[in-house]
Amino acid sequence: MALESKTSYPKNKIKILLLENISDIAVAVFKDAEYTEVKKISGALSEKQLIEEIKDVHLLGIRSKTLVTEDVLKHALKLQAIGCFCIGTNQVNLQAARKRGVVVFNAPYSNTRSVAELVIGASILLIRRILDKNTAAHNGIWQKEAKGSYELRGKTLGIIGYGNIGSQVSILAEAMGMKVLFYDVLKKLPLGNASAKSSIKEVVSKSDVVTLHVPETSQTKNLINKAVLKQFKKGAILINYARGEVVDLDALRDAVLKCHVSGAAIDVYPWEPEKNGDRFATPLQQLPNVLLTPHVGGSTEEAQQNIGEDVSVKLLHFLEMGATNGSHTVPELNLPPQEGTHRILHIHNNVPGVLSEINSSLSEHKINILGQYLKTNDQIGYVVLDVDKKLSKNAAELLRSVKGTIKVRLLY
Repeated sequence: MALESKTSYPKNKIKILLLENISDIAVAVFKDAEYTEVKKISGALSEKQLIEEIKDVHLLGIRSKTLVTEDVLKHALKLQAIGCFCIGTNQVNLQAARKRGVVVFNAPYSNTRSVAELVIGASILLIRRILDKNTAAHNGIWQKEAKGSYELRGKTLGIIGYGNIGSQVSILAEAMGMKVLFYDVLKKLPLGNASAKSSIKEVVSKSDVVTLHVPETSQTKNLINKAVLKQFKKGAILINYARGEVVDLDALRDAVLKCHVSGAAIDVYPWEPEKNGDRFATPLQQLPNVLLTPHVGGSTEEAQQNIGEDVSVKLLHFLEMGATNGSHTVPELNLPPQEGTHRILHIHNNVPGVLSEINSSLSEHKINILGQYLKTNDQIGYVVLDVDKKLSKNAAELLRSVKGTIKVRLLY
């Protein structure tokens, strides 16, 4: 349904660009709100292509393949917000977006269940060595045996990263009769009977299955390396549905060939093809009991619909109300609308005296502020002001001259 708030800019002139085959749910959200200029492109765009497309775009929607670089943002003069229709935001230069007052949203929770279910499914396939039996059957070989095939019940699952997905996996694993150990850099309250451990070594040395749910940072690159793999319980299984840089794949290949690790499920890679049908190579190909999937951990119809609705609604709320809940660049705030006012958004560098100058400037011109909210982060300040309708255009012009101003928008 369309929000009641109206934008001061005509809706039929606000351009929305959605890339990478984003769910039609997102298109419907904008169309229902009476935005007609919605362009959807099925694939990702190169930097050069995106620079050409983004010149007059107000809202941009992407998934994981499109890179929004500083050069792209330099050409995006009308861009108000970017929606990452996925879990991460590492494909966007957040620092460059922050400097330009471009709000960046994502959907950190929408595919949690999809990934968690696949982790459990992969655990069953690997611990039963179903992959090898499947390959044999396809090659006309009957391989009916119980050797090396186990139940999940009674086994120990080790979770590295006990966030939204890791904790959901924990719940499902306990329902399967597993014992759960976990490690996280932050202190987390265990769910069910899960037990927190103080180090990665303490988890992997006692776990029959190890699953990774950590972000891609400089600290997590090659988190699972040759030294850590040697600490694994002999015969353990490794599952990585987190980020491609987290596991040293050459070291994992060696561990599988030496039978120290009995199997692995990998869904993410340090390098991934740009589009379907492209050639793909990894050191883990042609290994026994190794499940390789093309980054589909969160790729279910339900997850894509949830993501499509979640991110598009965040974009719409910012466009029509100035709400920035879930933003990774501009500080988060949400000021309820007030009757009989016009709303102005002011994004500025976080330097002393900005709010004082805003208030004194408006006061000198006898412009009454009927509602105001300020929030800052280390670099950016964000002020939402509700002012008298009759004087809102004058107020917007005054705010543009305030020192440190990055962006001013008369919302409605």
